[in-house]
Amino acid sequence: ACGFLVTSVSIQAQPATQERLKAVQADAVAHKAAVEAGRKASFFCANCHGETGISKSPEIPNLAGQNPAYLLEQIRKFGSGERKDAFMQGLIKVLKDEERIQAAAYYASMPVPPSKADATLVPKGKELFTKLCVRCHGDQARGNETYPRLAGQKLPYLQTTITRYRDQTGIRNNQLMAIATSTLKNDDIRLWMGSFGNTTPSVAGYEGQPLNFTLVRSGRLDNDITLNYT
Repeated sequence: ACGFLVTSVSIQAQPATQERLKAVQADAVAHKAAVEAGRKASFFCANCHGETGISKSPEIPNLAGQNPAYLLEQIRKFGSGERKDAFMQGLIKVLKDEERIQAAAYYASMPVPPSKADATLVPKGKELFTKLCVRCHGDQARGNETYPRLAGQKLPYLQTTITRYRDQTGIRNNQLMAIATSTLKNDDIRLWMGSFGNTTPSVAGYEGQPLNFTLVRSGRLDNDITLNYT
């Protein structure tokens, strides 16, 4: 969830696996083969995330329908220890680069089952989503290469994740998310979650409205950040 513009941020070169994923996606035959191989490569993932990427537990995220580039990057982060989970880190390390690409392609190709939002929470949830999330996660919360799909996600998982960002527990580390969630109260998070179904209520037309704040990065240090409120 993020409602700010990132400026003057250097973009690192994509790793070779991301370039390989792009090549696979651009070739229909290669992509089909990768998806088929991904079902086998991700066999141990099914124990928690489900055979088709629909989690068996409310506290474990769905992977179905996520952007493959985003999934591949999260796999890399678990493997490197940037994302903290001893169980995931151990499993990811046994996957070869090609298997990681295949697993990402497979789960991304899986359909997201429809779910219903809580009608009583939708108005306030839409307001919070529009203010904090739409700029990065998209007006239908379907994410992109950098930001995850939120639509259709397990609500308890979303609640836990947002709370961890807000409280800066160290389990999930992202400075932009920490800023975006810093003012949310527990009731706000509950209302925000209540607006989510398979797709969030449309907030098209938000583009062009004033931003809540602008993030400006300067110098060489990652934490050299200034917030300009508008």
